[in-house]
Amino acid sequence: MNHRPIQPTPQRVLRALSAAMALVLTAPVLTTPVLAQPTAQPVDPVRVLVKRLDLERYKATIKALTRFGDRRQGTARNRAATDWIEAQLKSYGCTNTERLKYTFGEEPVHTVAPARAAVVAGSDEPGRSVGGGRSRGFTRKTGVNSDPGAQPDPRIRALDTPPAVPGAREEVYCTKIGSGHPGEMYIVSAHMDGIGFGEAANDDGSGTALVMELARVFSSPDVQTDRSIRFILWNNEETGLNGAKAYVEQRAALQGKESPAGSGRYSEPKWLGVMQHDMMLFDHGMPRADGSMSPVQRPEADVNIEFQSASKLAGQSQELAWALQAANERYATDYPATVGRHMTNTDSSPFMDLAPAVSLRENDRGAQVGSGWDPQWHQPSDLYSTYDDKDFRLGLNAAQTTLSATAQLAGATLR
Repeated sequence: MNHRPIQPTPQRVLRALSAAMALVLTAPVLTTPVLAQPTAQPVDPVRVLVKRLDLERYKATIKALTRFGDRRQGTARNRAATDWIEAQLKSYGCTNTERLKYTFGEEPVHTVAPARAAVVAGSDEPGRSVGGGRSRGFTRKTGVNSDPGAQPDPRIRALDTPPAVPGAREEVYCTKIGSGHPGEMYIVSAHMDGIGFGEAANDDGSGTALVMELARVFSSPDVQTDRSIRFILWNNEETGLNGAKAYVEQRAALQGKESPAGSGRYSEPKWLGVMQHDMMLFDHGMPRADGSMSPVQRPEADVNIEFQSASKLAGQSQELAWALQAANERYATDYPATVGRHMTNTDSSPFMDLAPAVSLRENDRGAQVGSGWDPQWHQPSDLYSTYDDKDFRLGLNAAQTTLSATAQLAGATLR
């Protein structure tokens, strides 16, 4: 059968157009996508504060401290250095400086120490270093230089020659007052005295400069902390931690006492933790078999954070140590941190049964420093010129570690 084609009519055309138009109007509208605006990331106040640390400033503070020679306790050069430190703290804005006063007699006689602790008699137990650690590998003898003639620089030799005199002693500290909990504080400390007829650039100019730099950063008027931070520069570390012991004896019982009542003022806030610093620059590795040392900082250098596992508050001290290590992982720029459990011979020791306490150094104090890993220790060669920027940068990384941990612990914010 033949079918005739359907002829388009105006009505049919209009119906087709209407249908097509309906499809267009009901179809999804395709347009050029609009990219979402990135959400502004909140400012991390800790990172801002860490960036305020500066290698050249850190070096300059160490260099300034070396103008006072070894800063041996009981000498005019020690007193002049204490005065200078206090003036610097005030210039940073840490103006509420105070001094702890005590007396000290004759210095102990310093002797050369053996490079390694002896094996326990009648057993195969390995020898232990001070603090409970174990020395390994090649070692060098250590000790305190007591001979002025061993210092070849006549200027430094003349500066360091006047001996210590028994009598009155002073050490300076200042405090960042917490806005929320002023009656609780973290102590950030180092010892400012040295020994050995050098410039005490590393032992302990490096630790002292670190504490002073942290005092500068935290004292900035735009920085606020929930809890207080006290910056202390001990004296008489080299004679047996006498300055730290005097502080504990005089002030432990005053902790957390509001004076006067209702004033919101605390002369001695409660100790939440003590972070001590000492010898931050030199981690060139183990001595070689012939007793020589690498002339440059080793690539795997690290900041050693130690607590004492035999202390009454070992658990809390370990937590503080790991808080510092975690802060190092997040904020330190170059060198990592390691945690050890043999803290010894440091100004945090008098605190360790009363508050969480740790010590930061360039090396493990007992097993490494005590085995000769730092040939400048108490020697005439402990001069500013001995160290290069890789060494100073290790100290700066220790500063970044403590600053970032303290900022988090004390609840630092920016106004």
